[in-house]
Order: sequence, then C-alpha cells, then structure tokens
Amino acid sequence: MRHFRPSLVVAVTAAMLAATPAPAATAATPDPAAASGKAAVTTPPQRSALATDLRRFTTSKAFRGGSRKGLRVHQGSLRIGSPAGTRRYTDTYGDDRPHRYAYGRWTSRWTRADHAYRELVPSWSAKTPVGTFVEVQVRVRTSAGRTGSWDSVGIWAGGKLGGIHRTSLGAQSDDVARVATDTVRTTASARRWQLRVTLNRRAGTGRTPVVAAAAATTSPPAPSRAPTSSPGVARGTSIAVPRYSQMIHQGHYPQWDNGGEAWCSPTSMAMVLAAWDSGPSRNQYSWVPSRHPDPWVDHAARMTYDYRYQGGGNWPFSAAYASTFGLDAFVTRLGSLRGAERYIAKGIPLVLSISFDAGELDGSPLTSSGGHILVLRGFTAGGNPIVNDPAAARARGVRRVYKRGQLERAWLTSSAGTAYVVRPQSVPLPGS
Repeated sequence: MRHFRPSLVVAVTAAMLAATPAPAATAATPDPAAASGKAAVTTPPQRSALATDLRRFTTSKAFRGGSRKGLRVHQGSLRIGSPAGTRRYTDTYGDDRPHRYAYGRWTSRWTRADHAYRELVPSWSAKTPVGTFVEVQVRVRTSAGRTGSWDSVGIWAGGKLGGIHRTSLGAQSDDVARVATDTVRTTASARRWQLRVTLNRRAGTGRTPVVAAAAATTSPPAPSRAPTSSPGVARGTSIAVPRYSQMIHQGHYPQWDNGGEAWCSPTSMAMVLAAWDSGPSRNQYSWVPSRHPDPWVDHAARMTYDYRYQGGGNWPFSAAYASTFGLDAFVTRLGSLRGAERYIAKGIPLVLSISFDAGELDGSPLTSSGGHILVLRGFTAGGNPIVNDPAAARARGVRRVYKRGQLERAWLTSSAGTAYVVRPQSVPLPGS
C-alpha cells in the first residue's frame, strides 16, 4: 500500500512545479475531476450516477473577465479600490443596529455548465479583517431561457473574533430557483449561472476583504439509487490524516450547536487541516478552556457556525474557513468514488457529506444519520474506502474501512456527491 504524508507531497510537488513553466490561466476552468464519468486512462470507462460540473475563478485573468465596480484586481485576488458606494447592513446576531459599509462588487460572466443541472453550490476563498465581510449571490438561467433573481447564499466573515456573524440568508424563492441554506435549487432544468461577490468594509475605514477564489459546482438532484463503481487509480493508497473524535466534545459550547454529534463537519475539517500541518495557532484558540481536548476542533466549530442555520455544517462556510489559513479550498460534486480516487491518488484527502439508514453502512459508529460528514483518506488494495469517521467515541476508533458500494450510495444519494477539497497551492489538482 502506498502511504502519503500530505506535507511531504507539498515538498516534492513544489520542487517539480518550480522546474515546470506555469500553464496559462483561463477565465473559468472546469475541474477535470468533476466530470467523473471520464475514467483514468489506465482503467475501463465507468458509468456515473451523476453528471457534475465545477467552474472556478482563481486568477487575475478570470476576475478581469467579469465586471467590476469599486474593486481592483491585485495578485490574483479582488480588493476594494475606490468604493462603488455605501450600503446599510444590520447584523441581527450582533448589535442588531444598521451600520454603513462601503462596498465594491464583482459579477462573473454568464457561465455555461457542461451538463444541465438542478442544483448549484457556490464556494469562495476570502480573508475578512474585522469590520469587513463578503456577500455571495447567485442567479441562474433555465434551459428555456428564463433568468432568475439574484439570491444571497451567504454573509461571510472569518478569521479574527469580533467581526460580523456569518449567516446563510434563508429560503429566498422566485419562479426559477430557491435557496436551501447553502444550495440553490432550480425549478426547471438549467444550464447557465452567474456569481456576484460584494466586498464590504465599515465606512470610513481603509480595510478591505481579499477574495482569492469563487466557484460553483452543479449537478442533478441526488438520485434515489446509485451504481457502485469499480476500483480505480487509488487502490492501495493511504494518506496520513490525524484522527479526532467529535464525540469527546459533547456539551461544549451550547451556543455553537453543543458539540458532540453536531460537530462532524468542523471535526472533519480540523483533521484535514492538520494533515496539511495547518490550522489555528495556539493564540487563535486561546479562548478554549485547557480542559477541552483538541481545542482546534472547538475553533473550527465556532468559525464555521452559521447563525441562521444554527449549525456548523454549511458547506461553503467550511471551505471558506479552510481558506483563511492560506489553503486552496472549495466545494465540488463528484459523480462516483472513481472521481474521488483521482484526488486521493494526488495525495489530497476529501471531506464527504453522507447520510444512511440502519443497516446501510456496516461498521459505522452511528446506527443511522440524516446527515454526516467524514474524511476520505484512501482505498484498500481491493478498492474499499478508508475513512476517518469523527463519530467514533474515541480517536483510536476513528479510522475505518467501509464497503465501497455502501459508502458510495450513502454519499451520492444524500448529497449528490458533495465533497470539500482542501490543499496547498503547490499540490496539483487531478488533471493539472
């Protein structure tokens, strides 16, 4: 079995990249692994349960391809320049008073997905100094040509304490689409979409958010049934990922979902950050009592908490949190575990969103779950997935091996193959 330690992969690939000319940037680049029905050349073609698509804006050229008001592009990121105007925003989870913010706004061009879709999940990477925040909006155009309204999917502020309370915006609806916390669901088949990102800072200050990436992944709704894929390029590959249990945090911080069973997403994200030798510093989690084990998990829970949703499982918020540590992080959807294997083969662990009923996931520490998050860290020689399941009672029980078909169905039929991708910029994505 091949064993990867992510930090070692960074050193090796960084040296390789230094000797290789960088490819030219594109305005919006599809993730080669997103169309997971396309198998690696070393294995036979696979039938995919889902036709998925991912488009990302991550370069100066990409951002300049959209329209900008009050923003400047600097070193591949968006920043407030001369503000386009001011707006009032009331943080209903803070002092509940309106404050004036100067803002700038970027709008992507209309982007065409490779496949018709009914669901879209955005994600972004941003740094937000205290007194600043980012708002992300989406609108879609159906295959019949009907254009929906701009719908807000998140008010994001991360990093230091004392800033705006991050929140989803609730079930906005029109005759084309509606928002379900972190997912835009269309009322009819759609093919095109736009993102709009607004950068905000308290009026009279010079601080600015910095947006380094924006993305959207699209797919059909989660299928009721999913075929099992055969093993592919990652057979016998295991990535070293530290093991943390969410359950040892039972009762921690009632105001942030009370720890324990509710903290699967922040615990999984903490494991992936640690795999890359990243995450909060001791000073950043100094507010956590010394009696709390794995205080970085408490930090992740607080910093990804969605105040409207009242939980830490918001997919884009989790990716945005990882990006505050300088990592490239985004949400994608993959059509099968064959697509996931391409990441594992590159040394990149994934965070998967699953659900299952009793008897559907043998060996799980949970009897059933309506929504659970875990880390995919490798595959056995026979192709069964190796995971870090944070629902184990103690860290020693976190590493598990699940049956391939059972985990694949629990993933595809619940979240349409949703995964968090987190990696240093020096580690190449599949196909790059």
